[in-house]
Amino acid sequence: MRTLTLNRPHRKNAINRELWVALRDAFAAVREDHDVRVVVLTGAGGAFCSGADISSATNDVHPLERIRPLNDVALLLHEVPVPTIAKVTGVAVGAGWNLALGCDLVVATPESRFSQIFVRRGLSPDCGGTWLLPKLAGLQQAKRLALLGDMIDAEEARSLNLVTWVVPGEEIDTFVDELADRLVAGPPVALAQTKGLLNEGADRTLRDALASEGRAQATNFATADAPEAYAAFGEKRAPRFSGRWAGSFQSTVEVSDA
Repeated sequence: MRTLTLNRPHRKNAINRELWVALRDAFAAVREDHDVRVVVLTGAGGAFCSGADISSATNDVHPLERIRPLNDVALLLHEVPVPTIAKVTGVAVGAGWNLALGCDLVVATPESRFSQIFVRRGLSPDCGGTWLLPKLAGLQQAKRLALLGDMIDAEEARSLNLVTWVVPGEEIDTFVDELADRLVAGPPVALAQTKGLLNEGADRTLRDALASEGRAQATNFATADAPEAYAAFGEKRAPRFSGRWAGSFQSTVEVSDA
């Protein structure tokens, strides 16, 4: 498990340019590190994230360049191949809430608060919010949240499919650790394939989805995990998944110095 902590508690973890770049680099590093099986995104000091730090914006940077790091982070988070968990305590507003929504699973406390605060700042949603909100909450509720910028609590967010679990604050660390342990113990290749298929399936036809499922299943069968699962079932024990490639490759190219 890799935990990424937004650590600007004096600003309720508002994200300045330096932190956007650090997040971009952190998510990119996860893609290259095959030892990472799950990512937990959280905030320090009792808040998740109060959004982008607009107080640190500089006028000498073109607005399109200013938004580029946000777009990079949102896309990298979406495409991280391992499961991602947002552990939300305190506020998650604006781009901070959309970062949480970009994770695969969201765990919050009863004290957590959420807002698409952009309209109150004379802005429109960013960090993927206009894509994520309609898919998760439906178009009408997405419009309500984005057009009014209301603050909602964790229970309402859960009722709108924007939070997966609400657990007491004193239990959230243990809950997330146990959830991460379950994911870490899972078959890494199959989990990556499943996440990718679900992400793609939201925008594809059934014919496309079936073709993608066939390719993914062929990849799964080529790992040691499927045989291990069957063996573990027969032996009445927990499977030990590794993601190890079990197929064989034989080159048909002959190389000669002659």
